[in-house]
Amino acid sequence: MLRSNDLVWSYRLYNYLLGERRPVNDLMAWNADGTRLPYRMHVEYLNGMFLHNALARGEWGVDGAPVNLHDIRVPVFNVGAVQDHVAPWRSVFKLQALCDAEQTFVLTAGGHNVGIVNPPGQPKSSYRLRRRRADERRLTADEWLATTRPVAGSWWTAWLRWLEKHSGRRVAAPAMGAPEAGLPPLEAAPGRYVRAR
Repeated sequence: MLRSNDLVWSYRLYNYLLGERRPVNDLMAWNADGTRLPYRMHVEYLNGMFLHNALARGEWGVDGAPVNLHDIRVPVFNVGAVQDHVAPWRSVFKLQALCDAEQTFVLTAGGHNVGIVNPPGQPKSSYRLRRRRADERRLTADEWLATTRPVAGSWWTAWLRWLEKHSGRRVAAPAMGAPEAGLPPLEAAPGRYVRAR
């Protein structure tokens, strides 16, 4: 019921009471797409990650071995959204204290939908970004916010630059299907699922 005026009642008012269907924009189509996780995976994820905070505590296991975030040594690109009520940005920021690797933290305007699905060209888009080397002093969330200036535009462009810096050379995409096994592609990429509305 968080933000129920926007997310519940306006929808019911237009669709049910007035009988008017609002046009579906790209964001709403994306938002309506379910996660399609297997039941067991979904339950283990919600119980372990959200209820018991097992990953942050070093208690999350994969194949019987605990995953410890302090073991991460590769650079990390971490994204939080200012108005995210599912994963508040200050809780996402805590990865700074849980992982000793170089980290780039981005705080994007919007919530967990608009803030993430926010392509270049949106006039109201903005974000804050700061890189912290592994040996640098960790800032508190308040210090970080006070000393990191907003940048106009989508965080996607900053992410692309980060990916280019931390990636190897580009290679051609593999062929669809499995021609070596006699299985031709079912259809052209990206596939029917992506194009479905």
